[in-house]
Amino acid sequence: MTLVDRSDDLVRLIEDEYDIEIRDGNLLVHHVPFVNSEGQVEYCILVSDLSTNGERTIQPGRHEVWVVGSVPYDHQGNEVGGIADRDRLDYGGGLVACCRLSLKPGGRMPVDYYEKISNYVRILSGYARGIDPTASHKNYPVRETNPAESVFRYHDSATSRSGLSAVTGKLRLGPVAIVGLGGTGSYILDQLAKTPVAEIHLYDDDTLYAHNAFRAPGAAPLEELREEPSKVDYFFRKYDAMHRNIVPHRTRVDESNVAELQEMTFVFLAMDAGAAKRTIIEHLTSWGIRFVDCGMGLHRQENSLRGTVRMTSAVPGRYDHVDRRISFTDVAADEYDMNFQTADLNMLNAALAVIKWKKIFGYYVDSGQELSSLYNVARGRLLNGEAAE
Repeated sequence: MTLVDRSDDLVRLIEDEYDIEIRDGNLLVHHVPFVNSEGQVEYCILVSDLSTNGERTIQPGRHEVWVVGSVPYDHQGNEVGGIADRDRLDYGGGLVACCRLSLKPGGRMPVDYYEKISNYVRILSGYARGIDPTASHKNYPVRETNPAESVFRYHDSATSRSGLSAVTGKLRLGPVAIVGLGGTGSYILDQLAKTPVAEIHLYDDDTLYAHNAFRAPGAAPLEELREEPSKVDYFFRKYDAMHRNIVPHRTRVDESNVAELQEMTFVFLAMDAGAAKRTIIEHLTSWGIRFVDCGMGLHRQENSLRGTVRMTSAVPGRYDHVDRRISFTDVAADEYDMNFQTADLNMLNAALAVIKWKKIFGYYVDSGQELSSLYNVARGRLLNGEAAE
């Protein structure tokens, strides 16, 4: 977890749509509207010291902030009160402050960084709205974060706008693995990349061909398919653009390397049945690691398809159903040719797996605590099994 994740006042700033950044021990607040000397609305950066106990913020040690931009004025052409000095302060990296403001909220020291920052933004943006009623610290342009702030390369504004930071925080987990990056596995990655897990490990030794591309999220460019990239490298490049710490492993998991999974907080299995799957599950159960296994069986009926989509999960103390719910029988080549997969059902299979993962860690309420779900395509029916008594 980052300093922001552990600090309630910083989380509150994010939920109120402030564009904050932690840099070199300082708190930066971007996109703060103010009035310049010519009576025009501009946007500045406020810089504050950041007092912590090494893990989270504590009460601010200073009440002042520095302004990166120009000296702020009110809507009537007067300099704002509270300008303590006009010395330039160079923070490095092109960040140069022009003046320091000293305005205590209610005439006292702020109790936390939410109170401190919101007080300054309220004053400066209030004058700005006297000229432009639409001026706001919200709706700021996208900005790249740094690794100290987030695993995401830009702010998760969907979470902050909906006020779900506390709920989403339950998914700030250690490393998670996806074993198998075909149709279902790639859709699992698509969802995991939008959650704050610390690391996402991808295991697959296959190449991305056109038939894979038609069962995966997004649209693979023809030029990339012609290069015949490995699946893990291709999907790493796509999702590294959003989520840091995606780790590609160009290998299949078997007895020789299964020990790598022992470091995971959770494992998604989206691979074919066979001896390798049995080996993996035997080790996961012996280590007490939570996992979800995905499966699908579609068959032709005249000129239509019918079949099922299966999700089986397991948690410590509840592994006894695994052998009866998961098949470990290898699919023969001629049978595999008749066992179809489609993108929509791959996507559904992945969604069932990710929803169950979120239930296990408390993101969603899990009243039934079922460990198995089977969707019958023809009947449109979802059957749950292995529910808690």
